[in-house]
Amino acid sequence: MARRQTDPPILLVEDKDSLRAMLRHALESQGHVVIEARDQNEAVEALRTGRPGLVLSDLRLTEGDGFGVLRAAKELDPELPVVVMTAYGSIEDAVEAMKEGALDFLAKPVDPDHLLLLVERALSQRRLITENILLKEELAQRRGAPQIVGEDPRLKQVTIAMHRAAASDATVLIEGESGTGKELFARAVHALSPRADGPFVAINCAAIPETLLETELFGHEKGAFTGASQRKPGKFELAHRGTLFLDEIGDLPLTLQAKILRALEEKQFERVGGTTLLHVDVRVVAATNRNLKAAVAARQYREDLYFRLSVFPITIPPLRERPGDIALLARYFVERFCRELRKKVVLAPDAIDAMQAYSWRGNVRELQNCMERAVILTDGDSIHARHLNLTSHLHAPLAAEARSTGPWDEIDLSGSLADATKRVLTEVERRKCTQALAEANGNAGRAAEILQVSYKVFLQKARDFGLG
Repeated sequence: MARRQTDPPILLVEDKDSLRAMLRHALESQGHVVIEARDQNEAVEALRTGRPGLVLSDLRLTEGDGFGVLRAAKELDPELPVVVMTAYGSIEDAVEAMKEGALDFLAKPVDPDHLLLLVERALSQRRLITENILLKEELAQRRGAPQIVGEDPRLKQVTIAMHRAAASDATVLIEGESGTGKELFARAVHALSPRADGPFVAINCAAIPETLLETELFGHEKGAFTGASQRKPGKFELAHRGTLFLDEIGDLPLTLQAKILRALEEKQFERVGGTTLLHVDVRVVAATNRNLKAAVAARQYREDLYFRLSVFPITIPPLRERPGDIALLARYFVERFCRELRKKVVLAPDAIDAMQAYSWRGNVRELQNCMERAVILTDGDSIHARHLNLTSHLHAPLAAEARSTGPWDEIDLSGSLADATKRVLTEVERRKCTQALAEANGNAGRAAEILQVSYKVFLQKARDFGLG
């Protein structure tokens, strides 16, 4: 069967030049594009850069082995089909490889007809997986699921993981910096899941004071505390037969972590001031911009809760690590805001260049805000670099080096070591909080997200520095 035009290349890993040439010729005769590698290291590099749709690897290599290639392929993409080749007397190795995730094996000497049959079967399976994902995405978008924009390979892997997570009922932990779109992915998990017709209930654990968070999560009975004039259901109850999104779960107070763990494990809890056990059917998706493993090591977070939350972890790469998506996202946002504002503008080349050179510390959220502002402020038909107001953050370290005086010349180092250290740290915190507040257009909650601290901590610092 002839190769489809959309089929990705095949990675061929074989250290014997003559056999590799014969296999390449057989594959190319059927229209396949072949990427070659002679050992494990070359194969790993080809996996990263070539994005193959199928891996064909000998198990015995001069440097490394086919098992290493198999593991690297599965780490990059769990659904990537891998076919291994092995000598006739080493079939047990092939069986072991299949236990580790290989799709099939070929015994040497390789029969070209059998090879082509296996390749077509593997690529057909790959096409079915891709088509299934696209159909699910189309159905979910019809139901109102958010659109995830990006072509970066790392983002594609996140999308594949998201689909696999959505099909199960496992707890999902979405990790990533502020502004990467964690809630967007959480809503997509819900929309792609069997619970799509149920409620999606979100709560930001960092934006609610600790004294109120418990009642927001679990509800309260009438008379449970002063002002509790009637019974109130909590987020867990409201999310029954749907999805509960616990945003900024890393900022959950230790006093509440045990209650959350119990609710996750037993799917039951009591309202504040109540004695009746309430049973709920809830799928939990949590998100954090903190390093929870480090928090567990520092005993700031319960290890048992961390493991319960991270049954299915998904890490979203920051925008600076997928620069190829910057222009794509920018155009998407410009088109969206043009529709909303009934304007017609396009991005000029110098605007694209400026965005590519910018660090995007606020990630996709910052890019979205930048594009909305640019569409509003642009009078002509093109958005240029001058409309973006990005120069203040471009290559800040280089700008600092270009000054005639170094930054240390401006620091007061008088007094004791403790005095100087405290003075410097306080000034850094004040400047950082001021910068975040300006970037967030005065929104304290957004500023706290940018700084990756809790809302409560930011408010205290803002009061200390007179920023409120």
